[in-house]
Amino acid sequence: MSLFGRKKTTVGLDIGSGLIKVAVIEHGGHEPTLKKVVIMPLLVDAIVEGEIMDPSIVSEAIAAALVEAGVTTKEVVVAVGGRDVIIKKIQIERVKEHQARELMRWEAEQHVPFDMESVELDFQILDPEGTGHEMQVLLVAVKRELVESKLRVLSDAGLDASLVDVDAFALHNAFELNHPDALTGLVGLLNIGHEVTNINILDDGVPILTRDITVGTRRFREDLQKDHGMSQDDATALIQGFDRSEQLDAVVAIRGDEIFAGIDRALAFLATNSRSAGALRTMFLCGGGSRIPGLDDVLGDRLGIPVEHANALGNLQVANGALDGLVTDEIAPLLMLSIGLALRQSA
Repeated sequence: MSLFGRKKTTVGLDIGSGLIKVAVIEHGGHEPTLKKVVIMPLLVDAIVEGEIMDPSIVSEAIAAALVEAGVTTKEVVVAVGGRDVIIKKIQIERVKEHQARELMRWEAEQHVPFDMESVELDFQILDPEGTGHEMQVLLVAVKRELVESKLRVLSDAGLDASLVDVDAFALHNAFELNHPDALTGLVGLLNIGHEVTNINILDDGVPILTRDITVGTRRFREDLQKDHGMSQDDATALIQGFDRSEQLDAVVAIRGDEIFAGIDRALAFLATNSRSAGALRTMFLCGGGSRIPGLDDVLGDRLGIPVEHANALGNLQVANGALDGLVTDEIAPLLMLSIGLALRQSA
């Protein structure tokens, strides 16, 4: 969660394990408009399991992506995520916001398994106009080291963070704009990246749980290479293509089960640790892995609910030339996080 402001143009920077994604959004008109998208590949193993192994390679790729996007500002919006981010919906006595801020550290000690001296805390009152004795609050705790690491990468690239968001909230931001009719009840948003799949559970449009599974497109590719004797290029072409095959179906069944197990564990945790009621009614997929042929069918069968593809460009105004050199159907699943970040307006 973050403070909102009023800059006319915002640059969202998504630093992924395989790709750097930049989205530039202008806020000056009646509706936000996507002005430019750049996707820059990273060298293999520059980032492994979210940890930056070679900061110089990553910072150079970031700088090159911003040059290609025509960005002159030094301020960008970035996000943090993973196991060192805790998001929890809690209920506390109804008090004024300034009083709630004073209570949050004590509340966090009851709900967050981190040393309070090592975390950044934030919160949002979800029912500020309520009249009951209690109010719902979304509590967020992030290990300070995670934020500092992200800021160091930006500094190496000559940049500053105008705002540091949380992955789950940025994804929700883009999802809310593009899928407003899907914000009722318990809905899942599954972001399948290069190395990690992120599960976000929304309750009436509010993110209440996020979990990571260490399965991404890299695992699918490596399985095709190891188990089916494919070259890296052939395996990549298969998972980025549109056609199913016997070899790919075999890998998708195994890895799809692994992703389903992670979703199932997250839902079981939610059922025993949250007041949210009801069953998951729909799962939306995004991220590069969402395009893997047959994966949506496997997850739909395992979950027993509709599985749909989230579209980061569904309701967003797109300026002429914003996607020059890119194939919209191929890159749209990759942009949910960077667009969600760029939709933020910083002071």
